[in-house]
Amino acid sequence: MAEGILAEQIANQLRRDILRGKLAPGASIKERDNAAEMGVSRTPMREAIRILAQDGLVILRPARSPIVAEPTLREVEDNIEVLTSLEMLSGELAVERASDEQLREIVELQDRMERLYDDLDMVDVFELDMEFHKAIVRAANNRVLAETHGAILARLWRARYLSASRKRSRDRVLEQHSAIARGLLNRDIEAVKLHLHSHLKHLVINVRDFFEHGQEDLPPEPNDKPAA
Repeated sequence: MAEGILAEQIANQLRRDILRGKLAPGASIKERDNAAEMGVSRTPMREAIRILAQDGLVILRPARSPIVAEPTLREVEDNIEVLTSLEMLSGELAVERASDEQLREIVELQDRMERLYDDLDMVDVFELDMEFHKAIVRAANNRVLAETHGAILARLWRARYLSASRKRSRDRVLEQHSAIARGLLNRDIEAVKLHLHSHLKHLVINVRDFFEHGQEDLPPEPNDKPAA
């Protein structure tokens, strides 16, 4: 397997470990130990850590092990403000520019999430959730917007997971996704803006709630298998 592909796979596994709290904020990531645990060499592990550092999930330190980033509530809220503006703009542009095929992809992702929500691992559900949002951004057909959104979303990966994982979020999230998808299909810009804004407003509410109450109200998760 090409080292670049392997590094991406390792980065994905580490990202999941960060989401689950196996690698908690502030925890050091020991290159040698993690490479041995996953059965890989240190070179792709080093590259995987560099990928996560670019995403803002890991902080590199000279002559010391990197650590999992531990952003403050203010830093998270600042990023959410920018992300909200980008996703609202994406929704408006998608109404105007999306192809029928792009809209079908969005609806299919929403349908799949609704169908599988109660059967999938929570991280798999979360990744479907984020793919739904990324598909809307892609449907805006603006490369700069997609690149900027991707960079901000990467920084908020854990914050959005914590928000999506609140037990009380399930029905609301599914209903809002469905309403957003319907609005896009109908090319109804006001409906899309209304439901996207409501959806993203709860991201701030849930993140603030997590900073105040911590792990309360989060569902238990099984451990992921280590990357092959």
